[in-house]
Amino acid sequence: MEVLEAIATTRAIRRFRPEPIPEADLATILFAASRAPSGSNRQLFRFLLLRDDETSRQAKALIGGVAREAWNAKRAHDGYDRGSGGDMSSPKARTAQAMQEFVDRYEEIPVNVLPCLIRHRAPNPGEGASIYPSCQNLLLAARALGYGGVITMWHAAVEPQLRELLAVPDGVGISACIPLGRPVGGHGPVRRRPLAELVYDGGWEKPAPWAVDPPGTRFAQAGPPKS
Repeated sequence: MEVLEAIATTRAIRRFRPEPIPEADLATILFAASRAPSGSNRQLFRFLLLRDDETSRQAKALIGGVAREAWNAKRAHDGYDRGSGGDMSSPKARTAQAMQEFVDRYEEIPVNVLPCLIRHRAPNPGEGASIYPSCQNLLLAARALGYGGVITMWHAAVEPQLRELLAVPDGVGISACIPLGRPVGGHGPVRRRPLAELVYDGGWEKPAPWAVDPPGTRFAQAGPPKS
């Protein structure tokens, strides 16, 4: 798969087939993740995988539990079941249905990847530059092999428990949680806002006339669902 095609079709995957990922594919995906840049090329990223051993199952249960709590609160707060959410064919209702299936079946997801960063200084806002590029590499490589995933922060609510269960030492940050598996349904192309809305040339909100989307691009608006 060409790089630009992979980028344009790597969407957030939240519905997975309950089939394991072969270790050869995991090695390919994680090799790509390990090629990412990092500050001063220190390469302090590490990838802690939760698969099907007993400890991993306990960890996935912890994450799944808080994922369900967080989604239920968001579903009510953002009104996913109101307005057009009552029409099961609407984008709003389909989003809610996909998210509900995601959290309800969380423990069945074949692999969870916890990207971690060995800190060489106190936690700071810039440290993400040394870990999140590897997460995107991971997702692009997964896409190339027919898998999918999504970057989440579900782990944050149970990080102390996870650290104890998984023996994560002090000085190591858990930066994200990436469920990974074979998707139910297809991949992209992803939909985003028009390029002209996102690119400024020479100053804030100064238009860039050359920032033109490729022919056939389909668009979507970000943000909470509308009523």
